Amino acid sequence: MIRYNHHYTSTTRDYIYRILALLGAVVLLVVLLPHKGDVLPEFRQGQTWYSHAVYADEDFHILKPDDVRQAEIDSLMASDYRPYFDADPHIVDAQVSAFVTDFNTRLPGSVPAYYRQHIVDRLREIYTIGVVSMEAFDRLEKEKMSHILIVWGSQEASETNVSRLHTPKSAYEYLLHDEDSARYHLNVLRRCNLDHYITPNVTYNQSRSESRRLDIENSVSLYRGKAIKGQKIVDFGDVVRGETYDMLRTLSERERSVERTLSERWMQRGGQTLYVALILVSLLLYFVQFRLDYLQSWRPMALVALLTLAFPIITYVVVSQHPEALYAIPYCILPFFVRVFLDSRTAFITHMSSILLSAIAVTVPFDFVFLQTVAGLMAIYSMKQLSERRELFRASLWVTLLSALCYTACWMMRQEFAYEPYIYILINGALLLISYLLLVPFERLFGFTSTVTLAELSNTNNPLLRRLSADASGTFQHSMQVANLAGEVANRLGADSQLVRTAAFYHDIGKLNDPNMFTENQHGPNPHDRLSRIESANIIRMHVANGLRIAEANKLPEVIRAFISAHHGTSLAKYFYLAYCKENPDITVDESLFRYPGPNPCTLEQAILMMSDSVEAASHSLNEYTETNIRTLVNSIIDSQVADHLFDECPITFEDIRTTKDVLAEKLMAIYHTRVAYPDTPKQA
Repeated sequence: MIRYNHHYTSTTRDYIYRILALLGAVVLLVVLLPHKGDVLPEFRQGQTWYSHAVYADEDFHILKPDDVRQAEIDSLMASDYRPYFDADPHIVDAQVSAFVTDFNTRLPGSVPAYYRQHIVDRLREIYTIGVVSMEAFDRLEKEKMSHILIVWGSQEASETNVSRLHTPKSAYEYLLHDEDSARYHLNVLRRCNLDHYITPNVTYNQSRSESRRLDIENSVSLYRGKAIKGQKIVDFGDVVRGETYDMLRTLSERERSVERTLSERWMQRGGQTLYVALILVSLLLYFVQFRLDYLQSWRPMALVALLTLAFPIITYVVVSQHPEALYAIPYCILPFFVRVFLDSRTAFITHMSSILLSAIAVTVPFDFVFLQTVAGLMAIYSMKQLSERRELFRASLWVTLLSALCYTACWMMRQEFAYEPYIYILINGALLLISYLLLVPFERLFGFTSTVTLAELSNTNNPLLRRLSADASGTFQHSMQVANLAGEVANRLGADSQLVRTAAFYHDIGKLNDPNMFTENQHGPNPHDRLSRIESANIIRMHVANGLRIAEANKLPEVIRAFISAHHGTSLAKYFYLAYCKENPDITVDESLFRYPGPNPCTLEQAILMMSDSVEAASHSLNEYTETNIRTLVNSIIDSQVADHLFDECPITFEDIRTTKDVLAEKLMAIYHTRVAYPDTPKQA
């Protein structure tokens, strides 16, 4: 759990941003919310019906399946449909006249005169049958039309076999290849340029043909039977197919065909907007009343907003496309992540808000809210501390089993059973299990550090800790002791013990740059004896900046870096400061040369680490480890830090400080095996 600084004042701009964000969220959800006719949920052929039973509210005719009606239309079209074509009677006279003129002017002498009448007769013959364009002929063949209706002027349409029609190409070939080839030679006919006198005289009449097509389609009935008022159409758990599917489709078409008035549409949209707005405002009021520290930081609010809005949107999409897959959505990822990164109460409130926003699109909202509420509570309870993968597996297993049990309770109450939801609940559990993979992306996106990451960083086999153990063994041992002390204090104060323990392991890694300059790592002459007090103080102070550079190079989380920079706050390097003052009594000392750069602690955990670090380091200077000496040392150091205003920026109370003193004294006495001094036994007289 991450704590945030309370010292923050909201501005008018902050309130405006929050209102705009709230309005944006309301608009987004209402726009994406499926707007249906209200009576029937989405359904598909072959799926299981998971909604309430549906009865016919009145007599109605049942629509035929589209494929059945189309087959009937196709059959009728094949037997009765004939496309219409119009014949132009003027074309034949114009083409014959053009040929005769050309023959009399260009061909005398080269073509015998008796060819003229023969060609004229043949031209009239092909035009009487009909010449169509190549495109029209190809379309007729593609549509497998055997006959067409040709309208010759004012006459009634006459039916013609498509195989008898000519195209310009076939007409030309017909003119050239005469049966009496001995009398009419091919070479002579070619000299007549007969292709110049062939043009389509029969054209497609689209409007009349389409009208005939529509007449045939409309003659096929839309219906296949009749449903009687009060008849059960579908029940929970039924498979939607056959006549059931046809009746549901008929009802759905009837709903869509009923035109809703403008006031009705606005009424529905207004109710949905009010519903969404009330839930989001309630969630916002929770943060205002109980977690103002989250509200004043963008990271926790960004996490909450993303998860709260994501699952309703996913629900709206799934319900509109695959409503049967609703139970496969891993809603418990939300309380899982919020619990790991924030706290349990926020996880539950956020989860319930998201579930209620999702329920508006669900056909059986009671079952949905009941199942997801219980599953969410189990997710929160079973994920108190997530430090190992097996804990997530155990949590996923419990959530899956409890979800299945909740669904069983629902179908037992209604006596409506279907097995498919159990399959989707198993899928839900698997998705919840692999959500472990999302932890790292969420940590990097929002700057959080999960208990999993903290546990991994606490492993002493971590390369950086192994380096600290090898190159600065004294600092490593000091860090281990500080971790134990700080962890115990955090447990007693209800702080994040895992976080403070992990931070304690790394708070002094800056000493790796020059380990021998620090007392705990020295095994010979003290190198500070050759340096001035200011130079020594500067080297000591620099271990904070060096630690931040090492932390950044090793990609330690930002929250750990905050402990490194704050574990000394703006305190003095007192040994060198006091020594310098003693050696230079007549000089006004510039304290900035001896003060750490800070900042001071801003969280309870950072304050715990500062006190534990200072006390543990100072405890090695005691000559005798008695209860009195240890308590005096602890009180002196912590009281000095309080007097130096090092804790003014963090949420720590005097009661917390008193408890910290007691815990540190008890732990140090246990470490140094301090025993209570018993009075001497009186000597026998």
